[in-house]
Amino acid sequence: MHYEHLVAINDPALPYLVPLSRAQVWAGLMQRVEDARPFLPGLDACDILARGEGWVERRLRFGNALVEDRASYAAEDWVCFTTRANRQHGGGSLTIVIEEPAPGRLFLRFRYELQHALGAEQENAAYDDLLRQAYEAADIETVQVIRLLAAETGLPA
Repeated sequence: MHYEHLVAINDPALPYLVPLSRAQVWAGLMQRVEDARPFLPGLDACDILARGEGWVERRLRFGNALVEDRASYAAEDWVCFTTRANRQHGGGSLTIVIEEPAPGRLFLRFRYELQHALGAEQENAAYDDLLRQAYEAADIETVQVIRLLAAETGLPA
């Protein structure tokens, strides 16, 4: 399943939103790489297994379910979470790109490339629609968590 959408960060039509800088958005995305718990409800643990320049390998625990992924990134540009397939998860990737079509006008583009779990039935359009809705809601929540982190901890401006 392929799915992508944009979430606005700074919107001149919504003056009550405190604008965020690209550096703040990036710092928030890196927080998601280092410890995804505030961003993923139900995530019990986010353990770093290995790291190198531009990547981090992690093990995520959701109750009894374990998922391993690799977060690769280009500073202040994009981050990609690639999940290995296992019996509980079909694997795939989520790429989050910071887009700035005009100075200060920031968006996050969320791009999903997903496989269904091993042994699952063929793709089901209704199921995929529900997944898209859930991912969009989670992505909006990601932006809200970044805003909260910026307000509480003063992510770098």
